[in-house]
Amino acid sequence: MTLTTAKQLVKPATNQYQFESGCAHPLGAIPDKNGVNFSVFSEHARSVELLLFDKSDAPEPTHIIQLNPRTNKTFHFWHIYVRGLKPGAHYAYRVDSAQGLHGEGHRFNKNKVLLDPYARGNTNTLWKRNDALGSQDNLATSMRSVVVDISDYDWEGDRPINRSMSETIIYEVHVGGFTKSPSSGCKHPGTFSAIIEKIPYLKELGITAVELLPIFDFDEKNNLREVDGNPLSDYWGYNPHSYFAPEGSYCVLCDVGNHLTEFRDMVKALHKEGIEVILDVVFNHTDEGNHEGPIINFKGFFNSIFYHLVSWDKQYYMDYSGCGNTVNCNHPIVQKLIVDSLEFWVKEMHVDGFRFDEGSILSRGQDGAPMVHPPVIWQIETSEILADTKIITEAWDAAGLYQIGYFPGYRWAEWNGRFRDDVRRFVKGDAGMVGAVAWRIAGSADLYQSSGHLPINSVNFITCHDGFTLNDLVSYNDKHNEANGEDNRDGINDNLSWNCGAEGETDNPEIDALRRRQIKNFTAILMLSQGIPMFVAGDEIRRTQNGNNNAYCQDNEISWFDWSLVEKNADLFRFFKLMINFRNCYCHSALRRRDFFSGEVNERGLADISWHGCQLFNPGWHDPHARVLAFTLGGFEEEADIHVMFNMYWEALDFEIPSVEGREWYKVVDTALASPMDIVEPGEETVVSGNVYSVKDRSIVVLISK
Repeated sequence: MTLTTAKQLVKPATNQYQFESGCAHPLGAIPDKNGVNFSVFSEHARSVELLLFDKSDAPEPTHIIQLNPRTNKTFHFWHIYVRGLKPGAHYAYRVDSAQGLHGEGHRFNKNKVLLDPYARGNTNTLWKRNDALGSQDNLATSMRSVVVDISDYDWEGDRPINRSMSETIIYEVHVGGFTKSPSSGCKHPGTFSAIIEKIPYLKELGITAVELLPIFDFDEKNNLREVDGNPLSDYWGYNPHSYFAPEGSYCVLCDVGNHLTEFRDMVKALHKEGIEVILDVVFNHTDEGNHEGPIINFKGFFNSIFYHLVSWDKQYYMDYSGCGNTVNCNHPIVQKLIVDSLEFWVKEMHVDGFRFDEGSILSRGQDGAPMVHPPVIWQIETSEILADTKIITEAWDAAGLYQIGYFPGYRWAEWNGRFRDDVRRFVKGDAGMVGAVAWRIAGSADLYQSSGHLPINSVNFITCHDGFTLNDLVSYNDKHNEANGEDNRDGINDNLSWNCGAEGETDNPEIDALRRRQIKNFTAILMLSQGIPMFVAGDEIRRTQNGNNNAYCQDNEISWFDWSLVEKNADLFRFFKLMINFRNCYCHSALRRRDFFSGEVNERGLADISWHGCQLFNPGWHDPHARVLAFTLGGFEEEADIHVMFNMYWEALDFEIPSVEGREWYKVVDTALASPMDIVEPGEETVVSGNVYSVKDRSIVVLISK
């Protein structure tokens, strides 16, 4: 590195820093023992200024360094090395150039202070979103990035777990909402640290992975509106503005750049208990929004390449995401940023997997049309650093692209929306669903097999953060989103739900008992199906959102995990725990197949799967009135056989049971029974005599052979 001629515009109190030309790579603010190298990309910038602050709430920078395009620029990368600067320093940028808004799509604005797109941490102590709009200077109310040393951490030998996809059970969790309730009793509620305190609960439940709703830095201060005096904000976090920085509000000490340490502490603690960490990532749009949105970073550095713009007037944004803008994922520079981000979170943060929100946008080319071989998807698929990383996609977007069963690539698992919809219809009692439900239980071969995919490409779910909770699915016929302040227009209208006889809370014991049974029915089907089961935090204890099916803005008791329900609904927690244990049992590998059923027969004459109705081998595929289904899984290598009977009819029905040479059937589950007889501990199963079993109305029975 050579001495730079970068111009220092503000005279410092001391000459503690020396400024040198620096290096174009790596991007971001990278410290070493002598200083910090800064590098950013901006193809069309004419001037770039680096601002240094001594603390997060400093209204003015201590230094403003104007980068010299002759010595501080390599092609389109602007860089400088600041000798003497240490981790914990705060910084930001100003960028200026010609506008060309309508023709070229540039949004350069020297009055706006920009975050580093590769920042490892940010602070928003002074942040006022409205000041990032318009033409006024926002220095006094801007966010700032933090220099973070990523090498200074003791992992104690930790590595990503690399558990087989077929052995995975996913628990979808909102970092803040999981512990923000006073009922959590956590020292620092709503933080990564508080997750560590709840690991014993996760361990007892038996899940193998937590899928965290977005933890990339977003504007949690964005006050969307107020309803009855209650401020509504971006609670879910699906509007990121930084792809390398953990969300500051989830940290205890973010102002001193402790972002990565606190996240790593959580990952390390979860890994010690065998629990993987999957991140819900949003590369399809950003918090900068449409043409009326704020300038935070991407708009100010490279708006014209980072976003899809309307071709005839580039001041406007194409909106394939439904959120105001769309990231141009397959531009080479944007593709690099996405892959760099993912590899950073795996290599430096030991993350085990990613779930891609509106992942179909990653398949759109620079013209917006779907590509056969999207470069960014295939680079993620083939990256050696990501080779053992779980990659899961939401295989659709808001512009109508729907790729369930044919998302590009092979390793990508998909949120199987067909599983959700077919199982919801079946359990609520819709007739003629047995054929569709059989496909879902068997791993959705109708969707995946012809394209060379496997059951492990299907992430099965009945509920997720978006929509009703499991309790509300059986308690409400209609959405009740009035608290969102949108006159109940937001959220989907067709939830495929059934309230069991009363809308919302009820003191009717018969209705409440039916709702509990339906929750157990959904849980049993989820855990008995081929593919990867996922459920949302709180379903196991009947967490309710009072019928709100779109609680994206509710950072309050509507969304928070109520820990008092763990004791109140201990029977359902027990059922979830034991169903997970049943699925995970070493002698029940037939529930965790990596490949589809082939008709192979075991030593007792049972096929790997056989389908029935009330009568053996008569499943009623073509019966438009059918509401019952049964199946037998043949165990191999001395493992247990499993026989399952579903009765979603409103009266009890008799089901024939197959005979098993040299073995007897034992009952494990009967969802019609009260706890603890609804599911028994291993070794406490009771023998079933005879060749017929009476299955109560709207219930499920599971038997194993011994």
